[in-house]
Amino acid sequence: MRLAESAAAPRLAVIMGDEGLRLFFPPAALHGALWPFLWTVLYGLDMPVGGDMPPSLWHATEMIFGTYGAALIGFITTAIPEWTDRPRPKGRTLFALAGLWGVGRIAGLIGNDMLGILGGLADSLWLLALVAYVARSWIARPHVRLFAPLFWLGGLAAAGIVVRAAFALGDAALAHETILIAGLMFLGLLGVVLARVTVPVTNLVLDPSEVTSPYRPHPGRINLAPGLVLVVVLAQIAGLSPAVTGFLFIASGAAFMDRVAEAFVGKEAFRPEIVALSCSSMFSGAGLILVGASRLGAPFSETPALHLALMGGLGIGVLSIFAIAGLMHTGRRLPLPRLAVIALVLMAAAVLLRVLPELGVLPWPPGPPYALAAVTWATAFLLWLRGYWPFLSTPNAEGDGCGDRELSPASG
Repeated sequence: MRLAESAAAPRLAVIMGDEGLRLFFPPAALHGALWPFLWTVLYGLDMPVGGDMPPSLWHATEMIFGTYGAALIGFITTAIPEWTDRPRPKGRTLFALAGLWGVGRIAGLIGNDMLGILGGLADSLWLLALVAYVARSWIARPHVRLFAPLFWLGGLAAAGIVVRAAFALGDAALAHETILIAGLMFLGLLGVVLARVTVPVTNLVLDPSEVTSPYRPHPGRINLAPGLVLVVVLAQIAGLSPAVTGFLFIASGAAFMDRVAEAFVGKEAFRPEIVALSCSSMFSGAGLILVGASRLGAPFSETPALHLALMGGLGIGVLSIFAIAGLMHTGRRLPLPRLAVIALVLMAAAVLLRVLPELGVLPWPPGPPYALAAVTWATAFLLWLRGYWPFLSTPNAEGDGCGDRELSPASG
């Protein structure tokens, strides 16, 4: 009997290829855990193979298009079918995207310029494939609001292609500027995603029966943060002065902070899933405000401020999506399990350990530069993976785990 049951059980490859988040969230977590550790502890903030590009640019590229890139592929290929009520990509399509993503990571692992060209081509292909997929879904379901995700995804793809072209040409200045724009594009996309995810999650917390929808944010605020980030991007591209862009950064950060204020829905605001989504907005907003302050003459550089926004805002946002979607799409429900909560706390601690010493708020911890922050960051991702791998690697007990109401387009 046991042999028959074993023979009937799906293979791991079939299970992982059934949905985007199953295939891409685990490698995103592994890459997010290992890459900063390798760069800070083993590589000593350098790269194994020297080239034309500064190691810091390799590091930034790997975090944006490596860790966050895999998270993005998993989210888009999972959420868009939910929002449009269309069949989701499976099997060969997902594994092809995973192969392209993996080629890019091999190049980024050692920093070789020639491999970087191949990796850049692979990254460009999966970025364009995501844009085409969302565009095709919008054409098939024009009543679903997909313009904002498509716009930001298209901007991220364009920035990613230019970044890789700059790497191939050995133009460090262009690569530096375009990596910043790519990070801002990701923050704009994060603002759109948070607007769509926070509403159904908050309503689920407030009314687990799903009979009512007591949480309805002001519609004018839904696109405020992404819209102001777009203004910053346009100002960067136009080459406006540090003073002008500084004020624009502060304005965009304040819009993210407004999202934090909207999260106060009573005592339930202290539920881990709401706190996590709020912290993503808070770190994004605080980082953007500090970038603006730096450009207006504050006594610190933009580097820690950008880490607060991109490492903190994006990192906590990604891990929050991992934790919430990883439950709902595997036949489980809120609240978050204890390991996920601990992982989120550790990630926030890692961001503060990375940023506060450079801001002069904390003394530098012992050991190699940023090593303690990298270890804490890695532990956060690995704890999440330890807790969620049994969910992701086994078939759902019943249903898809994510009802239409929870992720319907009308919800966000």
